[in-house]
Amino acid sequence: MVKSSIKIGTLFGIPLRVHISWFLIFILITWSLAGVYFPQRYPHWSSGQWWAVGLVTSLLFFGSVLVHELAHSLVARSRGLPIQDITLFIFGGASQITEEPRSAGTEFLMAIAGPLISLVLGALFGALALVIRHVNEPVAALSIYLSGINLMLAVFNLLPGFPLDGGRVLRAALWAIRRDFQWATRWASLAGQGLAYLFIILGIWQVFRGNWTNGLWTAFIGWFLDNAAQTSYRQVALQSLLAGHTVREIMTRECYPLAPDLTLERLVHEHILATGRRCYPVISEGQVQGLLTIHSVKQVPRQQWATTTVQQAMIPFSELKTIGPDEGLWSALQQMTTEGVNQLPVMEKGNLLGMLARDNVLTFLRTKAELGIP
Repeated sequence: MVKSSIKIGTLFGIPLRVHISWFLIFILITWSLAGVYFPQRYPHWSSGQWWAVGLVTSLLFFGSVLVHELAHSLVARSRGLPIQDITLFIFGGASQITEEPRSAGTEFLMAIAGPLISLVLGALFGALALVIRHVNEPVAALSIYLSGINLMLAVFNLLPGFPLDGGRVLRAALWAIRRDFQWATRWASLAGQGLAYLFIILGIWQVFRGNWTNGLWTAFIGWFLDNAAQTSYRQVALQSLLAGHTVREIMTRECYPLAPDLTLERLVHEHILATGRRCYPVISEGQVQGLLTIHSVKQVPRQQWATTTVQQAMIPFSELKTIGPDEGLWSALQQMTTEGVNQLPVMEKGNLLGMLARDNVLTFLRTKAELGIP
């Protein structure tokens, strides 16, 4: 998500981002408000008023979603969990919390914070609408809408299906009862999948009744929830499999070094095709200068391989993301995912010890499965 998003600022030290999919939903909501909702309820307004109030309402709606996610993030941070960012996207918002909660109590507080804030916002906008209804009709109108939408946001998120907030509350309860985080996640995820199937069935039913727009959207939400529930459980299961293991255990120690003046033509035919290696450190006078990957080679046009050196094509050391040998495998995998890379140089005290690639992690997991190691 980070790779397809734009940073728009920072709040309380937490980066705020907008995913490219958000622009589509922002346009659709603004158009529905200015073209349908407000004209139907306030036909005496001018078209300029419809669009102005529609635009402001849409911005405040996403501001409410941002506050909802900020509540999750601030509670998580207060409990010692690192926050990567908050991202707005087509389905609302998501707080990127890079660690799972350490206790059922923390999970509950994190989960309930968002819906509570949405309920408070709904009440505040409702009160504002009552106070100002005879003074400023446009402000009262957008307040009424925002009051209802925040209350709906709270209710929807409290549905007991993981990874919705209600599903996280359910997981916290199951976790507290059995003291088994993975078991609790499994059953909360199954509840999430059940809820998702209900949304899909409801959406199909709406389509058959002729309500294509709402039906397709409802089914699409169900599909998204089903995928999110399955992905969330797989992530917890994977974290459990990698728990207690470090980079040092599986990293590749045989790193074939390249001289900086080697051409890409020779590299491809003498090394890559011959060995199948996909990543090489570039070393000069005992110091790592950078890293050359197949992706780096592909960035150079084929006709320039004979005149381009690995030093010209490599990723400079100053731009490399590295990892220590005693870092946990789960943390390493998260870092590769966040940075969008398939390998990380393993460094200790300025020395290159080896390379960690996704293939190393997959081979490790496959071997554990074949040996029946839990």
